[in-house]
Amino acid sequence: MGYQNAYTAYQRTNVSTASQGRLVVLLYEGAIKQMSTALTYIGENEKILPSNREKFGICIQKAQSIITELQVSLDMEKGGEIARNLMSLYVYFNEVLVDVNITHSREKLRSVIKMMDDLAGSWRQIANSTANAPAAKVPNALNIVG
Repeated sequence: MGYQNAYTAYQRTNVSTASQGRLVVLLYEGAIKQMSTALTYIGENEKILPSNREKFGICIQKAQSIITELQVSLDMEKGGEIARNLMSLYVYFNEVLVDVNITHSREKLRSVIKMMDDLAGSWRQIANSTANAPAAKVPNALNIVG
């Protein structure tokens, strides 16, 4: 129990002191983790054991919630074409996850995980370029509503 409390405190500190870019990376990592966990519940025949259906659904819902959070954080006015492209991707990801929740397609889920992992890599580079300064100290160059 003590370990879990310490880990939770660490996570809170990590989020509260992170730069804006790092917060985006944390969101991507959270979505990827949820989708990767969901993937473990899908059998080779794209079937999910009855005992795992609820767990699978919860993972997909959490990933969708994180992606929705990424959507609402975009500043469409200041972000220009990049924000519009990201919005299109986020809408697409959520649409695919709705389909995956019904069809249990491993291929489609892997595809979204791969694309999000690629985007996370780009955001990691952006976050590192701001020298990991806290969000309050970094200019809003990414046009993310904070």
